[in-house]
Amino acid sequence: MTDLRHVLRILPSFPAELSGFDPDDAPTDPLELFRAWLDDAIASGERQPHAMTFSTIDEDGRPAHRTLIVKDIDERGIHVSSSLASRKAAHLAARPWAGMLFFWRELGRQVEVGGHVEALSREESEADWRERPSYDGRDNPDWQVWALRPERFEFLQATHDRNHARVEYVRDGVAWSHRPLRASEQVGPA
Repeated sequence: MTDLRHVLRILPSFPAELSGFDPDDAPTDPLELFRAWLDDAIASGERQPHAMTFSTIDEDGRPAHRTLIVKDIDERGIHVSSSLASRKAAHLAARPWAGMLFFWRELGRQVEVGGHVEALSREESEADWRERPSYDGRDNPDWQVWALRPERFEFLQATHDRNHARVEYVRDGVAWSHRPLRASEQVGPA
């Protein structure tokens, strides 16, 4: 019988070559860094670079997760879409906050985003529905596009020694503050 613990320990975590990242040189605007990292993921050939884990809170205060894709990014936030009959729609109606976790394995990068979520217009939702690959000409009145307005970002660039480079951004009104996270402050994956 295979020792699962041993097998899990020897699995490779990241590719041999990883990009460098100095949190002290991070831009003041997290969306600038996010767009640059997303562009890098797209250019690298990363499979589904626009996919992320989208987390909401259910009626009992428990987290619920699913994989969604980003539909757009603009001044209102990061856009996602789904049916209003979905579990996530019910969660967002009761608690309009969510988290996103992007993981680009081949680059050794992870981005965590959290913030308030708001429903976008009926027109935008209908346009998104019509742009879906499975669109067959029928209207779907229960389709919704939401924008997550980021309040917090955490960027992680993996290193082979596991002393990952991290920077945290927090929104204070309309301005952003940011700081490198040191090993003693890191709470994510090791």
